[in-house]
This record gives sequence, structure tokens and C-alpha cells, in this order.
Amino acid sequence: MKLICSKSNLLKGINIVSKAVPVRTTMSILECILIDASLGEIKLTANDMELGIETVIEGDISEPGIIALDAKIFSEIIRKLPDNEVTIETDHSFQTFITCEKAKFNIIGKSGEDFSYLPEIERKDSICMSQFTLKEAIRQTIFSIADNENNKIMSGELFEIQENQFKLASLDGHRISIRNIELKEHYEYKKVIVPGKTLNEISKILPGSSEDDVTLFITDNHIIFEFDRTTVVSRLIEGEYFKIEQMLSSDYETKLRINKRDLFDCIDRASLLVKEGDKKPIIMNITDTSMELKMNSFIGSMKEDIDIEKEGKDILIGFNPKFFIEALRVIDEEEITIYMVNPKAPCFIKDENGSYIYLILPVNFNVSSN
Repeated sequence: MKLICSKSNLLKGINIVSKAVPVRTTMSILECILIDASLGEIKLTANDMELGIETVIEGDISEPGIIALDAKIFSEIIRKLPDNEVTIETDHSFQTFITCEKAKFNIIGKSGEDFSYLPEIERKDSICMSQFTLKEAIRQTIFSIADNENNKIMSGELFEIQENQFKLASLDGHRISIRNIELKEHYEYKKVIVPGKTLNEISKILPGSSEDDVTLFITDNHIIFEFDRTTVVSRLIEGEYFKIEQMLSSDYETKLRINKRDLFDCIDRASLLVKEGDKKPIIMNITDTSMELKMNSFIGSMKEDIDIEKEGKDILIGFNPKFFIEALRVIDEEEITIYMVNPKAPCFIKDENGSYIYLILPVNFNVSSN
């Protein structure tokens, strides 16, 4: 095999597929990136058996062929080369010569025949949306996926498609994040759980253009994302997602309108007094026209008042400041509406037309120490 392509194209392709190279594996072939130039285009592939990514890059093929190269050393070599044309040449014993200007590397590759290709999956019933829409929806929900591997379903995110409505939801036992998106077309009903790891990697490599689309294909066991010249194939998480509709309530005793930036900045300042791993709550004392926020920790204390518009009862309630900050960070509106029932019940941040709902459970606190 012999091919020539620019360092920037090569590096862009490597950065995309590297997201599917496993960190730890007993199969050394999976630690490789496959370069396949056997069919008239240069295709890079990586696959950890749960997530597989392939992308096509621009370049010239002098001699068709195929080789698997150790992802770590290959990407580090390309990264350190001068910004110029790179030639990759292999011989029958998998010796691989990488040349750029006066730099020449010689590394040992592996047979491409041993590589685990992406599974062949039937592509039918495609679902289309802008890259921007998908990337934003992932950003606005992914933070409340559970890190906990003990509950597999919590480590994924619900994708539910009903006619022209696309719902994404995640939860970790302390909060729920939901985004509802209106699609341009109507589609058959689909409901699947996509691994958080897949969505994390997709959000890194999806360019996010509002002009360009991403196409999804969903089967019983897999989801495919296709955009630009890249294909991502991921296994789905088996099982039934939580019945989140039963956790959502339209009842409230207290409803307040507040400037999002003011609330975010105030909780952010209060968090200065909380060390990593500390479980100190932010206390909200809500009265007729103001919300008093208080933080009391081993480092010190602070309090601050924010103007609000309130309907209903006064309430004194505490929350994990991190959960509030993460929800507020992904809401674009200037003014938000918060609904509360009592100090033991979850609060809801949601808009009038239901495009987003963030549920956050309160925490217990000692009134006298705050």
C-alpha cells in the first residue's frame, strides 16, 4: 500500500476515529486504527466492539492496500510531523514507512484482515436533523447521565421519536433532564437507550453546523449516526427506560420567575465555599419579592438576595449547588420559571411550551446551622 495525504486531513481523521479506540483491551488489534485504501478511497476505522467509527479522508492512493497501525503511536507520529504532505507506505511483512519532508518513521503494523470491521447493519427508516440540533440536545442533557456502572440503564440516555417529536432524557437518581425537539418530518415510533459514552464521543466529533444534517438509523441493537464522511455505529443498552412521565408533576405550591444569569452567578459564587466532595447545600429562602441564597461551610459563609416574581407560598429549601448550576448552564432563556411543592419534593425548571424540563431533588439541611 502507498498513499499520500496532507497532515491536516490525516490528523482530522485520526482524531475522529480515535474516540472508538479502547483504553484497555486484551485484544491488541482493537488498539489499532485500520487504514483501508483498497477500494479507491482512504478510510480510517476504529472499533472497541461497543462503539465503532469510520471516516473517509482526502488523499491520493498510489498502491491500494490495507494496514492496521497502533493508534497511540500512529497518532503521536502524525501529530509531531511538519505541516506538509505525508506518505504512508507498507510492504508485505506489514513494515510501515511514514515520511514527511525529511522525517522518516518505520513502524510495524498488523494485518488488516484481523481487524474487527463495523457490523453490517440494515439502514432503513432514516431520521434526519441538523448537526446543531443534535449536538445541542446532547449538551443540554448529557450531564445528568449517571457515572454509576451498576445501573446500566442510568448510564445511557433515552431517545424517543414519536411522529415529529424527538425526546432526549437522562437521569442519575438525583435529577432528570429532558429536551423535546420538533423535527421537520414525521417518523415511525422509536424508543431506545443510547450509551452515555457514545453520546459523549458524538458531541466531540460532530461539527455542529446548522446547515449540515446528521442522519440516524435505529435498529433493535444498534444506532448509526452518519454525517459528513463519518459513520458512527454504537450498540444500544438493553432494557426498558424509567417511566419518567410518572415522576413529572404539574402541581406546585410556589412558582417563581427569576433572571437565569443572576441565579447562576449567585450559586457559582456560593460554590467557592464548597470543597470538592463536600455536600453543603445552597439554601433558598423564597419570600414575596426576593430569594435569599445562603451557603454555610467550613471555609466560610455567604448570603445574597435576588429579585423574583412569585406566586404561591413562601418556601425554605436546599439543593446541591452543582445540580442547579449544570441545569442553568444549558438553558438559553434570560428568564426562567421554577416550580416547587415543599422542601422534600423535587423542583422543576421548565418553559411554557415544554421544550425543556429539569427536575432536581432537594437535600435535607439543618435550619439552625444555616
